[in-house]
Amino acid sequence: MKYQFFIKPNTDRKAYTFLRSDSETFLKEKQQLIDQGFEVDGDYIHAESDKEAIDKFLSGFIYSLEEYNAANPVTALVMSVTHLLKSSFKRNKK
Repeated sequence: MKYQFFIKPNTDRKAYTFLRSDSETFLKEKQQLIDQGFEVDGDYIHAESDKEAIDKFLSGFIYSLEEYNAANPVTALVMSVTHLLKSSFKRNKK
């Protein structure tokens, strides 16, 4: 799922909210937030749940760096192999 986060200016990202971009009312709600003084903060965040999206948002630039690195084919390959190895080790422990 893709999430878009909005912040109130001059709050050090403490006043924030988010919308799921696949919502039927996404554009309407986005406009309402902008009308209330919120600003779009960064790019979309890809996450499996609201909690994961919030965690990524609160992590700041770390998420952006991970996304950038994943865009590089070599890095993506290394990350995929690492993920597969971690998954297989977890299954073997059970």
